[in-house]
Amino acid sequence: MTKDLLEIKDLYVKADEKEILKGLNIKIKKGEIHVIMGPNGSGKTTTANAILNNPLYKKTKGNIIFEEQDITNIKTDEIARKGIFMSFQLPEEIPGVSVTNFLKYAKNKVTGKPVKIFEFKDELKKYMEELNMNSKNMERSLNVGFSGGEKKKNEILQMLILNPKLAILDETDSGLDIDAIKTVSKGIQMFKNENNAVLIITHNTKILHSLEVDYVHVLVNGKIVKTGTQELAKEIEEKGYGQYK
Repeated sequence: MTKDLLEIKDLYVKADEKEILKGLNIKIKKGEIHVIMGPNGSGKTTTANAILNNPLYKKTKGNIIFEEQDITNIKTDEIARKGIFMSFQLPEEIPGVSVTNFLKYAKNKVTGKPVKIFEFKDELKKYMEELNMNSKNMERSLNVGFSGGEKKKNEILQMLILNPKLAILDETDSGLDIDAIKTVSKGIQMFKNENNAVLIITHNTKILHSLEVDYVHVLVNGKIVKTGTQELAKEIEEKGYGQYK
């Protein structure tokens, strides 16, 4: 039985008629943490949106294979049900919908099973304690009035509750202080096991100071120009991305 979870093959993607991805290739196996790094405008967020088949991003060539199934052109909600989760660079605020109700609804939609509310609330409280989140936030409207750090922690909480097969974290470390980054890293470590995988998308190396990863990919001008271990991130921190342009 294959351990391959996600494979992107020679992917070309346009947004607003501008070609962003120009032959992207990447393979992620179960049990791995991958990082895609690159300067602004290199195609990092486009990669995440292409995997989830956001209609604003048009694929012109290539394939996306998830657990040996071609998901290149299936609907976003079907992709989510197959086990792919994405956190957003700028999490949405939803007035009138509590964190608890949002997560309960999302879990029901993803699993297709009714949520046992008391067990669910116990699980929610446990994870919130682990992430150093205020338990009162459970009944607050989703992300409304939350600080940047609280919003990012809330995304990690969603990942833990929904327990996907692949978690895509888009700029999760953006704007966070050192303590918040450590908490986010802890959440990723709590989530990761031999049956799932994580894809972190970032333009800096802050989150890698407190998290061990398997592979780092450098994305420049729509292509992966170099792949390496965590040492590659240190090289980028010292020399920047200019060496790859």
